[in-house]
Amino acid sequence: MRWLVILVVVVVVATIYAVIDCAMMAHDRVRGLSKPVWLVIILLLPVLGLILWFTVGRGRAGQVARPRLAPDDDPAFIGTLGRDKEQDERIRRLEEELASLDSDDVDPHEPDGSKPTPDKHPDPKQKPDDTGRADA
Repeated sequence: MRWLVILVVVVVVATIYAVIDCAMMAHDRVRGLSKPVWLVIILLLPVLGLILWFTVGRGRAGQVARPRLAPDDDPAFIGTLGRDKEQDERIRRLEEELASLDSDDVDPHEPDGSKPTPDKHPDPKQKPDDTGRADA
């Protein structure tokens, strides 16, 4: 019976300490949920609320909150814009190269300027091998 009384006193003291700690904590050091929600959790779930507050909700003292910036004010985001333009230009050039390879126009890489033509009438005496090629 004496242990139960001591346990209840410890839980009550820890709950009061956690409520005061949560209420006095700066907003930028509270993690996970807002301060009023943490206060409700601490009060409604005395033991579990205490454990959650001290492990999850409470930020470290040396923790510096990074201000949230709009994308056009964030230097890291602005730095990526130039790379996106370079990547877009590279993709555009690759698409042009692929389109020129797929087209029926004259291939500029052929030495005589002619376009490569597949054999329209392959030799009927040659039989295709395992790979389906008749010239092997």
